[in-house]
Amino acid sequence: MSESLVVCDVAEDLVEKLRKFRFRKETNNAAIIMKIDKDKRLVVLDEELEGISPDELKDELPERQPHFIVVSYPLCFIFSSPVGCKPEQQMMYAGSKNKLVQTAELTKVAFKCLNQSVFWISWLEEITFKI
Repeated sequence: MSESLVVCDVAEDLVEKLRKFRFRKETNNAAIIMKIDKDKRLVVLDEELEGISPDELKDELPERQPHFIVVSYPLCFIFSSPVGCKPEQQMMYAGSKNKLVQTAELTKVAFKCLNQSVFWISWLEEITFKI
């Protein structure tokens, strides 16, 4: 039942950006960081980063706010929901995750808990990228 729940839709411009990001040719690490616009009930672009290391990416994420991240090379989807987030935020993000994964055409969902943060990771290939 939770798989059919859609709390927030994905902004059209973000859908196109994710599609282009999936097929990028560059081999450097890049990331698209997304957030939820609570008023519009949309997943929107928060920030784009090029040439970023895993440690730099980790430092970019707010300590008390959930985010969705798509990282290139290898392509993976991360759902970051740090400990201490408001329950309302956690529910909005959790209820929007599946829609975003489907829209971005990512597969194979796994669960990891690292550094008191929760990460959902979907990948298109075997990943060795560590957060």
